[in-house]
Amino acid sequence: MSRPTPLTNPPVTPPATRPGTFIERLLPLAGGDRASARAALAHSPWHALRGFCMGSADVIPGVSGGTMALILGIYERLLRAIRSFDRDWLNSLLHLRVAEALARNDLLFLLPLGFGIMLAILFFTRVVPLPALIVSDPEIIYGLFFGLILASVIILMGEVDRYGPKEVVITAAGVLFGFVIVNLVPVETPTSAWFIFVCGFVAICAMLLPGISGSFVLLVLGKYAYIIDALGAFDLPVILTFAAGALAGVIVFSRAIVWLLERYHQTTLLLIKGILIGSLWIIWPFQDRVFAIVHGEAKLVGASPAWPDALDGTVLASFALLLAGFVFVLAIDRLAKRSR
Repeated sequence: MSRPTPLTNPPVTPPATRPGTFIERLLPLAGGDRASARAALAHSPWHALRGFCMGSADVIPGVSGGTMALILGIYERLLRAIRSFDRDWLNSLLHLRVAEALARNDLLFLLPLGFGIMLAILFFTRVVPLPALIVSDPEIIYGLFFGLILASVIILMGEVDRYGPKEVVITAAGVLFGFVIVNLVPVETPTSAWFIFVCGFVAICAMLLPGISGSFVLLVLGKYAYIIDALGAFDLPVILTFAAGALAGVIVFSRAIVWLLERYHQTTLLLIKGILIGSLWIIWPFQDRVFAIVHGEAKLVGASPAWPDALDGTVLASFALLLAGFVFVLAIDRLAKRSR
């Protein structure tokens, strides 16, 4: 008689591993700290809002994104986050220590901030089409820009502790440099990849400095409307080339900017102020423009500042916006000083 086969429990299939919660997915970005991940998630909407304010400032010439970051209390954190993309970060990435690399960069701060900046750029290209307005109403738009930049110059003058012969010489050198630069830059600048790269490289350096606007640099280089229009139209070749130049500028100059501001704060401010003064004439809203026919198209080949012939509605609107921009930047500066 055969023995009955003992009953055995069927093999238990282990439950499928559930994907981690959203907080757990954020842990590598927070250095493995759950509390930091939760706090970062809670602050993300506010960082996005700060990014929108910074993006708005960077899009409008004369209002510095660096100044806006200072007002919002994130300037030092932003510089630290940018400087964290260093040799150690690259080494971690090359050795596939991805979690270690991610934890170094304060990405839970940078990502929502960048999202807000992109929203601002879309707003000022899609909802408020600045590139189109510059073409259709140049006197009015440049009137606003002139007021914004003139106020920035006056604010920088107030940042100087003393004003002796040495300071006058440094400022004069900046004025001369700015004047030479805007005269060397042709009215019609190329749209070649190398020049767009240079624009990104120079503009990002200005954006990192409180008091000087990256958009102002693009205006001087003759590529403000072109870049803003490309961003709004998602022109990837232009955007990627400009972004590559900006990335190179961050890598090369982020430490240099911090070093200059720490070691030669007053001299740096004087030079910036001088460059702004020397460049102001090209932003003056009323210009005598000279056109030439090139390959069947009218090209702007020269422009010089002029005084309006008559006091019409366009002139009044231009001066009204000039005054509004001037007052706006002074108000922003007052807020910045209160937040320090």
